[in-house]
Amino acid sequence: MKQVRLRKGKEESLRRFHPWVFSGAIASIDEGIQEGDVVRVVTNTGDFIAVGHYQEGSIAVRVLTFSDVQIDDEFWHSRLSSALQMRQAIGIADNPNNNTYRLVHGEGDNLPGLIVDVYDETAVMQAHSIGMHLCRKEIARALNEVMDGRVKHIYYKSETTLPFMTADDMNGFLVGGSDNNIATENGLKFRVDWLKGQKTGFFVDQRENRSLLEKFSKGKRVLNMFCYTGGFSFYAMRGGAELVHSVDSSAKAIELTKQNVELNFPGDARHEAYCEDAFKYLERAGSNYNLIILDPPAFAKHRGALHNALKGYTRLNQKAFEKIEHGGILFTFSCSQVVTKDHFRNAVFTAAALAKRKVRILHQLHQPADHPINIYHPEGEYLKGLVLYVE
Repeated sequence: MKQVRLRKGKEESLRRFHPWVFSGAIASIDEGIQEGDVVRVVTNTGDFIAVGHYQEGSIAVRVLTFSDVQIDDEFWHSRLSSALQMRQAIGIADNPNNNTYRLVHGEGDNLPGLIVDVYDETAVMQAHSIGMHLCRKEIARALNEVMDGRVKHIYYKSETTLPFMTADDMNGFLVGGSDNNIATENGLKFRVDWLKGQKTGFFVDQRENRSLLEKFSKGKRVLNMFCYTGGFSFYAMRGGAELVHSVDSSAKAIELTKQNVELNFPGDARHEAYCEDAFKYLERAGSNYNLIILDPPAFAKHRGALHNALKGYTRLNQKAFEKIEHGGILFTFSCSQVVTKDHFRNAVFTAAALAKRKVRILHQLHQPADHPINIYHPEGEYLKGLVLYVE
């Protein structure tokens, strides 16, 4: 196994089990190391620190283990078994009312660069590093063994997460093959577009927040902005909403939303969907909504975009504050990793002040337990949200 040698003193974060090696910490790399290779990371004096996947860029090594072991079938099997056992322990896996959950959440499951979401009998696997892409077949084989009949199909979907690669087999079934894309979340059905949809086909991370919304929905007039495939919308309908309007700029997302509503509430006239820019819709909307959901895509994917992202969150929330009825409830979110909880709260507070509304926090929201945060990797805490009462 080839080696990456660190600069003097640059091993301290690894001693604290942080799973990334930044390029600026590296003194030298062995000749012949290729992107995606498994490498040993050693100190400037040659002492072993970690084993991980090498990749060019700011994050040069994503650590797989702090033990000096081989990355083989036994390793993948052990890590995937640990991930499943945790989901079983918290009651997410093997739940007859819910066959949708995240099985592997990157660094949170000590598998940086790998995401696996389960939708009924299909697991959708996604690589966010070249190393995981190169190991996809071994991982799929171990995953098939660990799941032991729980999934019959494994779909690999990394075309959008590794856009700089031109290799074949970026998307496609590694095990089995199925066009049955209907899954169940908390008793509600939805279609998963793992072929062309965002992420792995559905936003699994909002499951618990959707359940909370359902409890607030009885008799409400609901506006679901950035609805994607309509998850919040059909939870609101089951919660007894008076009407639900879903808005997204993507025509394909609106079509999926309509299909998902029809799966659960066929012919229900309470729901309407609009393909329109969110800001434009809010600008022309009347003040007839008393429950609004703002769940936009990440406004900032890197630190350089943070300033503009915070301005965007402020503008969006200000418009919602201006439109929502007195006594209304606002669910507002950010999924930008570089936007901290304090950043987001300050943006929302600024929006409330600009709109001259009295606002109280009812809940502070975050990602669910099947999206765990490695305690040594605080960067893994990406989803944050607020439930607000607006006077």
